[in-house]
Amino acid sequence: MDSFTLFMIVIAIALIGTILLQQKNSSLGSMAGQDAGEEIAQTRRGAEKFLHRLTILLTLLFAGGGMYAMVFL
Repeated sequence: MDSFTLFMIVIAIALIGTILLQQKNSSLGSMAGQDAGEEIAQTRRGAEKFLHRLTILLTLLFAGGGMYAMVFL
């Protein structure tokens, strides 16, 4: 296994972990349209903000790695 493959595996596992750690305060009622608009005004703070930004960073690394593999490998 080369280093690029190992890099992609580590990024994928970290991305899955950060997605699963994020909390979503939604109930079954919100899927049916109740409480519409309340989640728009939510402000992320502290650990939630960090996880959100880390998820974005890992997603960009994973997508960039996939594009690199398509072009150069």
